[in-house]
Amino acid sequence: MSGSGVDGGTGRGDFGPDDRGPDNHGPDNHGPDNHGPDNHGPDAPAGELSIVLAGGGTAGHVEPAMAVADALIALHPALRITALGTARGLENRLVPARGYQLRLVPAVPLPRRLNADLIRLPWRVRASVEKTEAVLDEVNADVVVGFGGYVAVPAYLAARRGRRRRRTVPVVVHEANARAGLANRIGARFARRVLAAVPGSGLRRAEVVGMPLRGSITDLDRAALREQARRHFGFAADARVLLVFGGSQGAVSINRAVAAAARDLAAAGVSVLHVHGPKNTLDLPTPRVGEPPYVAVGYLDRMDLAYAAADLAICRSGAMTVAEVSAVGLPAIYVPLPIGNGEQRLNALPVVRAGGGELVADADLTPSYVGTEVARLVTDSARLAAMTAAAAGVGHRDAARRVAEIVLAVACAGREVRR
Repeated sequence: MSGSGVDGGTGRGDFGPDDRGPDNHGPDNHGPDNHGPDNHGPDAPAGELSIVLAGGGTAGHVEPAMAVADALIALHPALRITALGTARGLENRLVPARGYQLRLVPAVPLPRRLNADLIRLPWRVRASVEKTEAVLDEVNADVVVGFGGYVAVPAYLAARRGRRRRRTVPVVVHEANARAGLANRIGARFARRVLAAVPGSGLRRAEVVGMPLRGSITDLDRAALREQARRHFGFAADARVLLVFGGSQGAVSINRAVAAAARDLAAAGVSVLHVHGPKNTLDLPTPRVGEPPYVAVGYLDRMDLAYAAADLAICRSGAMTVAEVSAVGLPAIYVPLPIGNGEQRLNALPVVRAGGGELVADADLTPSYVGTEVARLVTDSARLAAMTAAAAGVGHRDAARRVAEIVLAVACAGREVRR
């Protein structure tokens, strides 16, 4: 991953080819997974349960799906798992890298204004639904699990229609954001179970289960890994470390504010690990002899080490970012994306209200604020300890397993009904 939650996304569940998912994590953001051999491909025996996961476009939709896939295989190694995606989504890299089968269906862009594309929308939706229904039929789907994004709507509609085998396929919906997107609002109307990462998503019957996360995050012991992590980045074992990250392409406003405060942070004895995005650069002063290091990188593929090395984070508050940062018990200054419909602020509110973080408006994250207030916080051991405990208390480390158990229950119940 390039270090983080999305900077530029609104987290909506629309089915158009954009980068607006809950978060935009990269393919190997937390180190290797060990979900075993790829024994759930298209040649799996017909008697096995067949799970179809629909969550494409951005990694913020794909990563929760992959976390649930890993949890499903851990519970039931003989499952057949199929991920749905489109030719333009990040799932083309993320899903095969995790060892799962990916089936492509046509993308259906949702026009933002009245034009010819809007007129053609019904035909495009129908074509995508028919293709998706053919995939469900081919893999003998027992359940469709949707995570939002532009493959979720065709999957939900195809599962409900069920014309090919004259039966519907049960649906489970998982909503990552504090405000549900269009795709999941549609799917939730007829889903067997509706799950949400946080309260207040706006979906009726939603059960709060947390955000499904990779095992390298849910199993992370920050204290045990801290010395190794700090050595990896070149920090002293007793350093005060501020971790800064934005979206997959970086957060320009955060980059500028923190970089401009580099001298003040150094004067306060604060080391910095700054993931600025692969296409961005930082304007940093020349280091002085004896100053704490300011480590600037464009991309990180081991965010577990970054989380372990840090005492405090400054980050956006996309759904995946908030879930990961709170799950590992890392105190954070959350700076919601200043566009969209405000769901990034809502994502962070449960953690902030519990005392595990602070909310700062994008416009208020100034070099002066970073050089004074943030520097003061990152050197306040007692307050950081309290925030760490509060953040960990809000996080859901078992969400992937919980979702997997619900999915299996729905799939098995559907099999019983058909017997």
